[in-house]
Amino acid sequence: MEAAGGENAGMEPLEPPLPPPPLPLLYLDVDGPLIPFGGPAGRQPEHLTERRIREVLGAEAAGHPLLARIDPRHGARIAALPCRPVWATTWEHEANICVAPLLGLPPLPVLEEGDGADADTPYGVHWKTPLLVGHADGTAFAWVDDEIGTADRQWVADHHPGPALLLRVDPQAGLKEQDFAVLEEWLRGPG
Repeated sequence: MEAAGGENAGMEPLEPPLPPPPLPLLYLDVDGPLIPFGGPAGRQPEHLTERRIREVLGAEAAGHPLLARIDPRHGARIAALPCRPVWATTWEHEANICVAPLLGLPPLPVLEEGDGADADTPYGVHWKTPLLVGHADGTAFAWVDDEIGTADRQWVADHHPGPALLLRVDPQAGLKEQDFAVLEEWLRGPG
């Protein structure tokens, strides 16, 4: 402890450090990125057995024909990303009931279709686009979806002041290693 008039006398007190910026948001679609679909019948890999789905979700969900396509390893990959994941899917709250448990994820916030939809959104802009931008409110975000197009990219560039990554995923393949590599690199230094 310094005595009065000691070495630190007359020094300005240090300002408290600024809080770190919030982690970027990660908006996740389900159909396409997490549940691949389309293409020739029988070509989609099934990662989960009906028995495993029943163990995790119960008998009612076990009959859902697409849940077996979810790759449970994606959950650990998503959880390891430096971001705040949010469901941006027509599954809405059902994603927390049926998809999150199969991925080993906790319940995530849900962007709901009616959350501030803009009737003035131009033709070709996905209904999610203005919702994501409004929800992000200037915060950096990545959006993973199979329906992202040129109009969405332009709308985000025109209306979102922060960094944004719009990652279109092939719906027949779903999220792949290269998609996770792009996400990880961008999320570690958005913009």
